[in-house]
Amino acid sequence: MGTPTGTPTVRERILDHAIILIMERGYNGFSYRDLSELVGVKTSSIHYYFPSKEDLVLEAVNEYSDNVLNSMQEIDAALPADTQLAKYAELFDSALSDGNQICLCGMLAADIRWLPESVRLAVQTFFTANESWLAKVLAQGLDERPLAVNCTWDSAARMLFAAYQGSMLASRLFRTAARRKEIEAAWKIMR
Repeated sequence: MGTPTGTPTVRERILDHAIILIMERGYNGFSYRDLSELVGVKTSSIHYYFPSKEDLVLEAVNEYSDNVLNSMQEIDAALPADTQLAKYAELFDSALSDGNQICLCGMLAADIRWLPESVRLAVQTFFTANESWLAKVLAQGLDERPLAVNCTWDSAARMLFAAYQGSMLASRLFRTAARRKEIEAAWKIMR
């Protein structure tokens, strides 16, 4: 996006910084004042684009979700299931970036008590979309080779997604991506 010269608009810069702050600090960990300092605009300018924090965070969730879900859809469904899962795991590596950030929706899920209902529903939609994609890939894996799962594919997908989300928290806590890598190693051993 951006202007015709490729420079991000003020709105885009606000949204980009908000996404980073949410991934680092959560819902209550930043203010419009923080954003105004990062973007170099008055808080009234932020209110012009996003009248309330709910509006801003909902837009951030939608932007983040669209990016992640588009990346998931770009994973070739014709690839073997284990290759698809490996490519999916790489999405978590990119979210970890410098180790101070985790999945935006995972961070917000931890803040569920303070989230407006619209944001909670958007985060829930993100989780459900990831779990559905994982269930489809896991079921494909069964067709490719025997897999032992003592639950439904939907349950297995929820457990795997929860493991990835949890590994991001632990990776941040211990300041190492090794925790996320352990999840990938575990499902490789199970197959």
